[in-house]
Amino acid sequence: MKIRKHLFGSLFAGLLMAGSAVAEPLKIGYSDWPGWVAWEIAIEKDMFDKAGVEVEFEWFDYVASMDAFAAGKLDAVAMTNGDALVTGSTGAQNVMILVNDYSNGNDMIVAAPGITSVKELKGKKIGVEIGFVGHLLLLNALEKNGLTEADVELVNVPTNETPQVLASGQVDAVVAWQPNSGQALELVPGSTRVYSSADEPGLIYDVLAVSPESLAANRDEWKKVLEAWYMAVDYLNDPKTREEAISIMSARVGLEPEVYKGFIDGTQILTLEQAKPILKKANGFKSLYGSSKIADDFNVDNKVYETAQPLDSYIDTSLMESL
Repeated sequence: MKIRKHLFGSLFAGLLMAGSAVAEPLKIGYSDWPGWVAWEIAIEKDMFDKAGVEVEFEWFDYVASMDAFAAGKLDAVAMTNGDALVTGSTGAQNVMILVNDYSNGNDMIVAAPGITSVKELKGKKIGVEIGFVGHLLLLNALEKNGLTEADVELVNVPTNETPQVLASGQVDAVVAWQPNSGQALELVPGSTRVYSSADEPGLIYDVLAVSPESLAANRDEWKKVLEAWYMAVDYLNDPKTREEAISIMSARVGLEPEVYKGFIDGTQILTLEQAKPILKKANGFKSLYGSSKIADDFNVDNKVYETAQPLDSYIDTSLMESL
């Protein structure tokens, strides 16, 4: 009888351990970009509880979030589609399961006073974080205006330092995203936005990328995460709750709601209906696949990594399509 009792106790303990392992929350890293700060709405309004999934969000500086994901400390991370490829090329495989938004003006080329067009950048010094998404934005702007990279002089500047570098006069223009692009405009009176991501929608998609292992083990849970995301998007878009949603987002980054509204306006946060056409395989910026192929070519050309990435392994649209 004692033996049977001991075996039952061990079995019960094992089941409890197994249950606790299953109940481990999904760990997601996010950072300061409006399309990711919107996750805060779902956190604050208990939308994950409503969807029936346990999550643990961790706030990072952007590059640190990717480093944490690469180190295996997170199940998923919010990043751009181009950076998902860069992260994967280093061995931190990931699968994009959600397209949060595309940049719609927050990424900018800001020129010093007296320069009012991209064509006037010929022969000028441009501060940009080489190999990052701003560099791709710059190349796109130059090509659209009959110029190439050879027509300008690139100065490698970390994005968070671009406002100060423009103000110092070391360069004639900088490439940055909000809040840095806005800070450059404020810091340098007379400076001008000569090009932005609004001129090429889909150049930069912002996504949720999940480790293949976590996705395989927790597909149902990740679908619930997506359900909570679209609750948050609806809350932001509903005129009755929009002001509260913006207040939640602005509080996360320590800005006044009126200021943060401008950042949201420069980000096309996608409803499910808006996102679904982007999931189709196609060439060009209107497709996540097409945009990622352009980013992949850029990364190889600029020696960010040597070998083109297998795009099909990076994109799984099935969870979004099942909603």
